[in-house]
Amino acid sequence: MNLFGYYCYLAIQSFRRHALLTALTVMAIAIGVGACATTLTVFHALSRDPMPGKSHRLFHPQLDAESMERYSPGAEPIRQLTPFDAEALLRDRRGDRQAMMTSGRLTVETEDRQRLPFYAETRYTSADFFALFDVPFRHGGGWSADDDEKRARVAVISMELGERLFGGQNPVGRSLLLQGKNFRVIGMLDRWRATPQFYDVQVRDFAYQDHVFLPFTTFMELSLPRTGISNCWRRGGAAAADQDCAWVQYWVQLDTPAKVDAYRQYLRDYSEEQRSSGRFQRPTNVRLRDVMDWLDHNKIVSRDAKLQVWMAAGLLLLCLVNAVGLLLAKFLHRSKDICVRRALGASQKDIFIQHMVECAGIGLAGALPGLGLAAFGLWIVRRLPGDHARLAQLDWTTLVGALALAVIASLAAGLLPTWRASRTRHVPE
Repeated sequence: MNLFGYYCYLAIQSFRRHALLTALTVMAIAIGVGACATTLTVFHALSRDPMPGKSHRLFHPQLDAESMERYSPGAEPIRQLTPFDAEALLRDRRGDRQAMMTSGRLTVETEDRQRLPFYAETRYTSADFFALFDVPFRHGGGWSADDDEKRARVAVISMELGERLFGGQNPVGRSLLLQGKNFRVIGMLDRWRATPQFYDVQVRDFAYQDHVFLPFTTFMELSLPRTGISNCWRRGGAAAADQDCAWVQYWVQLDTPAKVDAYRQYLRDYSEEQRSSGRFQRPTNVRLRDVMDWLDHNKIVSRDAKLQVWMAAGLLLLCLVNAVGLLLAKFLHRSKDICVRRALGASQKDIFIQHMVECAGIGLAGALPGLGLAAFGLWIVRRLPGDHARLAQLDWTTLVGALALAVIASLAAGLLPTWRASRTRHVPE
């Protein structure tokens, strides 16, 4: 038997001789790990990168198009663009890809007249949307820039809507009645949902999903209903015109840092041009943030979620303090065994490694009940009101994380007791 195997054997014998202290230590580790795994799983789901590998190349531009009323130097520009500015940026096409968009909700009528119409969340956008966000298709594809120009009555639908309307069959070429108007289905998405939905932070519902996608130009021509927030202002005392209201989201793909710098300068030049024409009144003030910066700026992860993580960390620390006390009691109770080993030639380092192996074993033993507590905690979260509840899922990241956390926590708790045990030279009177 090698030395590590011998240490494992000694740890198992120790577990048997001090079953109660071992069980209490394991449960202390498990409670702390379970609480941390639950809150960290939810926090990770809320704050994860929705476009891994590409988020650093997708940018959200902002222009300060408002009037001088309530102007504050250097203040943050409005989050959205006016249709006038968004269409101008789209025509110039200074990015590798770009898309303008807004949200709506349309009535869907089915071919079966016995079924009642229902509402579907809708995204009015431009042709690059699907390539910009790497949206996968199960059938067909998106429309072209030429369709945008022609204001084509075409639609792309989600897989969920396709299954509801067409039983999951290929819907390409089928007719779709939206708001009493006929559209031709040209594509059906594969399973896809941006979580969190970074491209429209006006929608803060983590359960939100777009089910219908239509050309922005078609939406404008047909005056289809729109949802979302509008920011309007008065210019020179006149009532706000359409170009004095911002309600369009805009995203651009820039593949290199040089293109990012060039686009930022383009926004400055555009802003100066609009000031010269009299449209913009405020000094040039532009922003260009990538996906993760945009989510952080808009505080998509609530303060409550962050507070829960700190509370769970505090509970884990409390559990570790209890585990330290239990391990001290356990190791000091074995002073005679340690003295015998030292007398037989075991070094201080050998004693230290032996007891750290035992602590690691306690951590592994605490991982299983810790995962059970985490699964129970996530089950409770999924039943709480709130749009992020569905994100509380036990996955492989949670499994590996809880296992690593349990071992690290037990090793951390065992450092002081192990150090004390390794310094034992004689049995205390």
